[in-house]
Amino acid sequence: MSYLDHIHACNNFDPAGFLPFSISSERVGFLRPELADRLRAWPEVFDVSGSGVGLTPSLDDFESRSQAVETVLRALADDGAIPAWREEFYPVTQDWHVPPHMQIERAACPMFGIRAYGVHLNGYVRESGRLHMWVARRARGKATFPGMLDNMVAGGQPIGIGLADNVVKECHEEAGIPEAHARQARPVGMISYTQETPDGCKPDKMFCYDLELPRDFSPIAVDGEVESFHLMPIDEVATLVRHGFEFKFNCNLVIIDFLIRHGVLDPDSERDYTAICEGLRIAG
Repeated sequence: MSYLDHIHACNNFDPAGFLPFSISSERVGFLRPELADRLRAWPEVFDVSGSGVGLTPSLDDFESRSQAVETVLRALADDGAIPAWREEFYPVTQDWHVPPHMQIERAACPMFGIRAYGVHLNGYVRESGRLHMWVARRARGKATFPGMLDNMVAGGQPIGIGLADNVVKECHEEAGIPEAHARQARPVGMISYTQETPDGCKPDKMFCYDLELPRDFSPIAVDGEVESFHLMPIDEVATLVRHGFEFKFNCNLVIIDFLIRHGVLDPDSERDYTAICEGLRIAG
């Protein structure tokens, strides 16, 4: 296999099997026809047709849309259609700096094909001139991707908190990184992909950060979401990504981006270099 296999795995979405979900004439998501048919039970909230799904015109501001949709989503959750309700709300917007149309429960984002945002942090150390990366192993009891390898710190981006502050929060909760260190994390770009999953569609964007840590620092699993941390030579990390699927699916893209930016992937020797670079930022 190759690095491109991870990019393809994250960009397998076929819109032919979905209907657009729009708010105020702007498409903000995709949903399957089966869900659209179910939403006909709430005509006061959803306007369902053969060409797509929208919100009724009477829902014309952030609060009314958010409250009405949440009522429907809680009913669906009660019927078991939305597992793992998190009480964590995401903005519904096509771009991070655009005011959101409404907010939506995180667990429902894939069902409606809502773009979710996240922050992923590469924690690394330089030892004798060589790069080493801190790799997390997810707790075996996690509801999603249990036991898989992960970036040192990663988390979804809820509404109402800035990106840098979310990085600091996740650094503390997941790895016990003091705020003084976490504030040194550098924003280094963004990765985008559109993945079709059994739950629906994920047209997601991840803001990436690099944090060089002191050689004597060791992360600590604080909130129970991480089983263990391992400091690995970057060549070993690259080999794991290139030859397997041990990392959570989107973490592979974050690591590939790191390998490119730090010169571990060489454009002279990597035949897929151009396709890899372009594939990390496919518009959804």
